[in-house]
Amino acid sequence: MRVLVVEDNAALAGQTRGALTQAGFAVDLAPDGEEGQFLGETETYDAVVLDLGLPKLDGLSVLRRWRASGRAMPVLILTARGTWTEKVEGLNAGADDYLAKPFAMAELVARLHALIRRAHGHAQPEIACGPLRIDIAGQAVTLEGMPVRLTAMEFRLLECLAHHLGRPVSKTHLTEHLYAQDFDRDSNTIEVIVGRLRRKLGDPLIETVRGQGYRLVPPLAAG
Repeated sequence: MRVLVVEDNAALAGQTRGALTQAGFAVDLAPDGEEGQFLGETETYDAVVLDLGLPKLDGLSVLRRWRASGRAMPVLILTARGTWTEKVEGLNAGADDYLAKPFAMAELVARLHALIRRAHGHAQPEIACGPLRIDIAGQAVTLEGMPVRLTAMEFRLLECLAHHLGRPVSKTHLTEHLYAQDFDRDSNTIEVIVGRLRRKLGDPLIETVRGQGYRLVPPLAAG
């Protein structure tokens, strides 16, 4: 899953990026509101962490412009502790959740996982597909009760397919959601990762849909 962090405090932005990367996210950073607004309108994100006190363009204005332009990705705003008016204004502007500074990185990660799950219609932290169980927060996969070792990129791709369970996901969509902006994206890599996943999980679980991409389906639904 791919996340945008819009934060002008370089130290906090770096810590956030490190924590989210460790949690399995691909992360882009924007140091001010203008760049954040641009990235949010031109790139594809599963969620955004948006500070409200930004230079060049404040966070509320960024959020309002995203929503006005039809950008619907989940947004978690960062507010000053004890400033309840910021929280209310942010939620009224279209934010989905908020955290007050300072905050624990583990809570930020958990809230982002929850926002992304809800955005895809999954209330539970685990997604099941026949004998396959995907623990999104724990980045763990089991097949018929046995753990399956996946690389970070393999897990990201499987997670993306799981969030669209039963529906085709194009290579373009997978590429946009797996890689950060500064990564050398190659759609052929998607085929390689899918091939590795099929060897580890079994061919029937990941189905090729001609002209549309791939979809994750329970074995009985395959074909």
